[in-house]
Amino acid sequence: MNHPGPEEDSGKRWLRRDILAVRSRLTADDVRETGAALAARALELPELAHARTVAAYVSVGSEPGTRALLDALRARGVRVLLPVLLADNDLDWGAYEGHDSLVRVRHGDRMALLEPAGERLGPEAVLAADAVLLPGLAVDGRGMRLGRGGGSYDRVLARLERAGGDPALVVLLYDSEVVGLVPEEPHDRPVRAAVTPSGVHRFR
Repeated sequence: MNHPGPEEDSGKRWLRRDILAVRSRLTADDVRETGAALAARALELPELAHARTVAAYVSVGSEPGTRALLDALRARGVRVLLPVLLADNDLDWGAYEGHDSLVRVRHGDRMALLEPAGERLGPEAVLAADAVLLPGLAVDGRGMRLGRGGGSYDRVLARLERAGGDPALVVLLYDSEVVGLVPEEPHDRPVRAAVTPSGVHRFR
């Protein structure tokens, strides 16, 4: 979901390249199977068990699958917010009402995204979230997350910080994407946990 933009750091650029190369070799079956395992692990999180509103995203391509998790959260009665990419790379939000409520939207020459078709709730809607599920490519032992470089979620996290919000920040990854060190910049914010198909990693 976080989309490629101006590269901020060569260390991040190389790490992104390596991880995306590994992901590109995954089959549809790999993504589906790991998505089911990822959902099972994520649903064990107390932060999600007690959440009334969760900001999440619809995985695309070889990203760790989120569909099973979205449906399980909705079945629990959780209000699930999904992002809508704006022209300036910021995110608006809409409610997830099931697979039929999603539309495929192509943003310029970038990947097509699945976005909620219903009412737009505004960028500030994320402030109501008890937990925010973040896309990413890697996380390190400090909880520093590597995104795709587009800055969309940097804006979301800055918005939360300005408002004094403190939702649980959780990144969803494959097992091999918990790494030794993610290059860090001043605006980067650590996540509380990473969920992979084999388990949960906590950082603070």
